[in-house]
Amino acid sequence: MSKKLLIIGHTFPEPKTTAAGNRMMQLISLFQEANFEITFASTASKTMYSEDLKNSGISVTSILLNNSSFDVFVTELQPSVVLFDRFIAEEQFGWRVSENCPHALTILDTEDLHFLRKAREEAFKNKSEVNLFTETAKRELASILRSDLSLIISEAEMQLLTESFKIPERLLYYLPFLVENISKISPAFEDRHHFITIGSFQHAPNVDAVVFLKKEIWPKIKKELPEAQLHVYGAYLPKHISEMHNEKEGFIIKGWAEHVESVMQCARVCLAPLRFGAGLKGKLLDAALYGTPSITTTIGAEGMFSIAQKKDAVSDFATEAVHLYTEKEAWLMQQKKAFEVVQKHFLKIHFSIDFLQTIQQIQQELSQHRQNHFIGQMLKHQSMQATKFMSKWIEEKQKNTPK
Repeated sequence: MSKKLLIIGHTFPEPKTTAAGNRMMQLISLFQEANFEITFASTASKTMYSEDLKNSGISVTSILLNNSSFDVFVTELQPSVVLFDRFIAEEQFGWRVSENCPHALTILDTEDLHFLRKAREEAFKNKSEVNLFTETAKRELASILRSDLSLIISEAEMQLLTESFKIPERLLYYLPFLVENISKISPAFEDRHHFITIGSFQHAPNVDAVVFLKKEIWPKIKKELPEAQLHVYGAYLPKHISEMHNEKEGFIIKGWAEHVESVMQCARVCLAPLRFGAGLKGKLLDAALYGTPSITTTIGAEGMFSIAQKKDAVSDFATEAVHLYTEKEAWLMQQKKAFEVVQKHFLKIHFSIDFLQTIQQIQQELSQHRQNHFIGQMLKHQSMQATKFMSKWIEEKQKNTPK
């Protein structure tokens, strides 16, 4: 059996700006260790932060939406496995893969459940209850059912899918962030100063968290710790965030950090007051890896076990921040607990062999696997008809549109 992996990327991975970029590079590493020949294809443009995949021995191809050139490309490539980066990629190209490579195993990497994140964001903005039964949910769940296997990053999301939406467990695979190894050597409590918060500003929960810190949380911390500063890191800095920079208040906007390790190990405490979102929080894992105790919310802590302290109320969050910052014993205890969480729940060695064996097994039983989940085949049939003809109509329209 050939071992060719085609990744259809929603974007080119940016491991130095986003947790999603790190996640994609972790998946690529897994398949490379299994000796897969990898091709990465995307409709997106590269950015200054994009990983140079060619340096890692990966073929890179630009593809077009609603264009039959993809059919030629994928037919010639004949991948044995196709990995869709988020459900949108599966919606756009899944029918073409099924039509031209019907025997390829299809894997959906959800990154996080988009419908969950969007529902929580809407509820937060509208001050309403979370409604999960949305149009986005229908689309994402249909994509999960059409795929042979979906990678789920959080145990909480696994539970949501199997219990609330009755998705068969055989279609899902729990695969969190993967850590190669962990070193407990890091700067001491006395050698660290100030607070840190970090995250890409293309991600709405991160933008809201910084606004929340500026307006409500940081003034309470600063009142108790007048010499402390909060250093705010993140790529794609919007103007309204950069304008929050205020040295007198100790609210320091730093922008993109090329090396997370160096800035994280300089800080004494990491703050992540996330009020909506989904999936796992890469900033909390980074903080744990580099020995920086964290404080987050219930949303931030979801799926992360006890890697960070959890406080939702503004006063409680600020009080805990001051406590961790000033009390060495509490700081050391939380640091130790976070190291233990990483070792128990996020080491790559706990997942890599079983993951690759699962893929191999499904490949060997692909026909039976699909028969066992016939609803997915029905959805694939229906979506192929609708998406296929819409895509062809768009392609013809584009051909006939004067340039």
